[in-house]
Amino acid sequence: MPPAVELQHRPTPWGVLRSRGAGTPRPGVPEVVVVHGLAVADYLEPAVRELGTWTRAHLVELPGFSGSADPPRPMDVADHADAVIEWLTASGLDDVVLVGHSSGTQVAAHVAVREPDRVRALVLASPTVDPAYRSMRRVLLAWRRNHELEPPELDVEHTPDRQRAGLRRVRHALAVHLRDRLEDTVERVPHPVLVLHGDRDRLCTEAWARELSERARVGRFRSVPGAHSFVWTAPGAWSAPIAELAGTPPLPR
Repeated sequence: MPPAVELQHRPTPWGVLRSRGAGTPRPGVPEVVVVHGLAVADYLEPAVRELGTWTRAHLVELPGFSGSADPPRPMDVADHADAVIEWLTASGLDDVVLVGHSSGTQVAAHVAVREPDRVRALVLASPTVDPAYRSMRRVLLAWRRNHELEPPELDVEHTPDRQRAGLRRVRHALAVHLRDRLEDTVERVPHPVLVLHGDRDRLCTEAWARELSERARVGRFRSVPGAHSFVWTAPGAWSAPIAELAGTPPLPR
């Protein structure tokens, strides 16, 4: 069975950040640090536990979301990256595989650029924001189309996190992520980059996901079954590709 989840709270200049850890550190195996999507984190816990079957995996909750404290001021994408960097410092972690899902890909990419010595590889799972939907109206329409392909229980899973964040903070977070251009950031990442794209994703086109892998200095593309939140419908879907990127085969189940 996937390992149990342990909660940790670490003080940073952006407030106390909560993280969830699963698995055990293994000699020669990099630990994995995951950054969640817009305003929600609970949905990623099963997928993080799957990563914990072959390494120590961490889900960092950004300031103002899920179980982390409110930040001292409204934050943009660069600020969220700084919070993750502060969490890495407080945790004493280096040489990690950094993973972002959805808007977390934008944050993770900035961390990889700013802290190259702390990151071994970068994973962009269901990356955002696709230029085809880079306006408030277009991204909300794309979200609605994708929402029709997601299971109803995902909304139930998201509700506590969305209520905790509040509509104003969610709107602000969406606005700052719409202004951030992941395709420009990924070109500056000095590490291997793996792009994971759900074959039914309606928030990220396959063409743009492939373009991101081609813009990376050392890029790979992998299609996986599912919509934008494939990590919820198939929590283990990213485990083997990430382990392969890390140079470590998953342990037998």
